[in-house]
Amino acid sequence: MNSSVRVLKVTRVHPAGATAADDHELSFFDAMHIAEIPIQRLFFFDGPGLPPFASLVSALRSSLADTLAVFFPLAGELVFRPSSGSVVVDCSTAAGVRFVEAEYLGSADDMRRLARQDEHATKEFLQLVPDMEVMQLPAAVLAVQVTRPAVGYDAVAVGVSILHAVVDGQAVWQFMRAWSTASREGAAAPGRLEPPPTFDRAAILQHPMAVELSREFLRFFAPALPLLTSPSSSFRTSTVDTTEQILRTFVLTADRIRSLKQLCILQNGTTGTQPPTSTYVAVSSLVWASLVRAKSTDEDHAEDAHFTVVADCRGRLRPPLGEGYFGNCVRACFARVNIGDLCGEGGVALAARAIQERIREDLDRASDPLEGMDRVLEVVHGTPKERLTSVGSSHRFMAYETDFGWGAPSRVELVSRFTPELVTLLGAKEAGAVQLSVALRRPLMEAFAANFLTLAGSS
Repeated sequence: MNSSVRVLKVTRVHPAGATAADDHELSFFDAMHIAEIPIQRLFFFDGPGLPPFASLVSALRSSLADTLAVFFPLAGELVFRPSSGSVVVDCSTAAGVRFVEAEYLGSADDMRRLARQDEHATKEFLQLVPDMEVMQLPAAVLAVQVTRPAVGYDAVAVGVSILHAVVDGQAVWQFMRAWSTASREGAAAPGRLEPPPTFDRAAILQHPMAVELSREFLRFFAPALPLLTSPSSSFRTSTVDTTEQILRTFVLTADRIRSLKQLCILQNGTTGTQPPTSTYVAVSSLVWASLVRAKSTDEDHAEDAHFTVVADCRGRLRPPLGEGYFGNCVRACFARVNIGDLCGEGGVALAARAIQERIREDLDRASDPLEGMDRVLEVVHGTPKERLTSVGSSHRFMAYETDFGWGAPSRVELVSRFTPELVTLLGAKEAGAVQLSVALRRPLMEAFAANFLTLAGSS
């Protein structure tokens, strides 16, 4: 691949005033993501308010050092401890966070076009986030890249790569909120965070099968530790072929989402005793029905389609972990609906009902939200991947509030390609709107877009 980015300088950022810390133990929630590629987020900024590049870099570096002092696992390395067979974050390492300064071999206008296109230049996006070596342990947890254009200067890109084994989406945005606040308001800002980050895993580790589950997930997803890939590791997501994927961004307005919710209520005959359709359920149902319609043929209408419901368990555990918990704390539940029914009239509402019922049965009504975690791999094996739809991230993540002191980003995207068919949500710029980033093969993308726009417009 021809490079459109030139590296100018690579330095290390260390936690400000931090002392050596103990190992940070992974939970079984973390172990499930041990072999996944990093979460790579890309933030575009442009406009006359940008400070000079040297000042911008200085502000990002100093505020990152202050923030790492609070989020200390991000400054460590993921390591394998052969004596115990466990994987931990070694927080005593002095390596620090790799900080890359780079130059995009184009103009500021070219960079702005990258940010504004509905169909994105994925090869260029990949060069605007920092590479991370994740084929074996030890591995750095976090890397940052800041890229300026070669010609003109009123655009800049900030790329962040974080190991998924250490953070989930909630944790990523908790860190980004702290870092941008520190850059905007000063060094003491991370200490004023509400809620502050917490790292106590007691509520997860007290699960009677906590140790066994961690070992089982490590054996399944990374059977050749410290290597993170092997011939027997068929589920390693970094081996997924995404070369034919294209990336498009869609935005659902607040009015359109309200119409979707009303449609689901009307077609499902929802009564006052049932919970209203949430934004997550309404948008996910639209995605599910649109993608199933795009892929289905008459021959598979008798089969079931499956949907992964990803739920945050922070507030569901007893005692609850709280919103400040830093780490992975989401579990997957699986809804299913007949493909022929999803393709028929009322398919979006039917999808919404199936998702709501799965959330109620597995999480809201369950005495223990961790019940059934020991059967996760059995469910993964038994679910046909060609008929499985997943929606990642969350509309609750206010990505466009990531202001380092020079205004909101003009575009935020997920660069990582975890699966051949990927849909992620974010809170959009407009109040109440939702941004959907969709990565699919081109023929499937065209069919998905046609169904998505038709179903969204008919609500």
